[in-house]
Amino acid sequence: MTARIVDIETIDVRFPTSQALDGSDAMNEAPDYSAAYVILHVGDDGDGTAGDGEQVSEGHGFTFTIGRGTELAVAAAEAIGRRAVGMSVDEITGDLGGFSRHLLGDSQLRWLGPDKGAIHLGAAAVINAGWDLAAKRAGKPVWKLLADFTPRQIVDIVDWRYLKDALTPEAALELLESRVPGRAEREAYVREHGYPAYTTSAGWLGYDDEKLARLCREAVEQGWDSVKLKVGANLDDDVRRCRIAREIIGPDRRLMIDANQTLGVDEAIEWADALKEFGIWWFEEPTSPDDVLGHAAIQRRIAPINVATGEHAHNAVMFKQFLQAEAIGICQIDACRLGGVNEAVASLLLAAAHGVPVCPHAGGVGLCELVQHLSVFDYVAVSGSMEDRVVEYVDHLHEHFHDPVRVEGSRYRVPEAPGYSAQIRRETLQAHRFPDGPVWSDAAATVTS
Repeated sequence: MTARIVDIETIDVRFPTSQALDGSDAMNEAPDYSAAYVILHVGDDGDGTAGDGEQVSEGHGFTFTIGRGTELAVAAAEAIGRRAVGMSVDEITGDLGGFSRHLLGDSQLRWLGPDKGAIHLGAAAVINAGWDLAAKRAGKPVWKLLADFTPRQIVDIVDWRYLKDALTPEAALELLESRVPGRAEREAYVREHGYPAYTTSAGWLGYDDEKLARLCREAVEQGWDSVKLKVGANLDDDVRRCRIAREIIGPDRRLMIDANQTLGVDEAIEWADALKEFGIWWFEEPTSPDDVLGHAAIQRRIAPINVATGEHAHNAVMFKQFLQAEAIGICQIDACRLGGVNEAVASLLLAAAHGVPVCPHAGGVGLCELVQHLSVFDYVAVSGSMEDRVVEYVDHLHEHFHDPVRVEGSRYRVPEAPGYSAQIRRETLQAHRFPDGPVWSDAAATVTS
């Protein structure tokens, strides 16, 4: 008998983070951190076994959202995930590139994308669940599963159709082969020392000056050497807030700013000019996330401040264009906006080929848990470097995961448990299921009483 995907379970899970304005920025004033959550259920015939002998019966994945509209991503994941039902576990884990292409290949669903919007978010949740299943079955965390692939296996998980004009599969193979000799040493180093991180927890736009100052002091005390602030609503306020942050963190720590897409091209340049006195390392999402040429114009005008973007770059083609246009100094992949691990790997390869550091977007529900795997893999097998590379960290909601991130000082500790660190605790899923979980039904009862 053969183990197969027998069912897909989808859950709309939301957390009321808007109550404390956690996650607030100039574009998203009061988000409720949420996820379209997917569980791939495997038939119990004893053929899916982890390295420790424990039967693997589920693969977990999700895509991050911020409240209203999550139901659209859930519906998309349900529609796409149906294409996985009936597939054998061997078929999926033996050809993860083919698994991704199969899920994304529905000609009717592609009309609603293609490779963008709610459909692509739903695809990311299902593809991520497939990688979680594959890694659990191999008895490895996803980063290690990838890092143990041969260069040819890594190249084969990428869909190269639209990317070959910027990076050919042959050139990617050569790049990866050049990194093989140092893989073991880099793996040992990152296991011992961890991967660099930065914090956004101090800088949400909804926090008042007193809370900003307190959180900046706490960040210094906790050992953070890079801090990011949200900006973009009012320039005078941002000047004041950046001054507070810089005075507290001192001259030697890095300070980054993030406008979350709110500004026009000329406004963004004006903002950067007004804030450059505070020693800004990067200016994140200064304008529309789709405006490649606008980002290029900003980058030329505000250098040596780096333009950083990518959390809303909906596919690898966008990253190809940003890199070709020399529009970004920092590449910010998102583990859930892109079409799962496969498209994230494609973007890592493109960035490495163009010599641009990757500093992933994280912070929302589970994003820290996922992107740590991608960055560790990038260091071990793709870029081979930690220079000017940091992963975002926000101290929210990690307690809801079976395998939460571990951060010490300003370093991510390497995940060790098999899988993609994606599994949310069942009691959390039940409590935060929208709209009928107790967290939401009790809140609704309170409002109507």
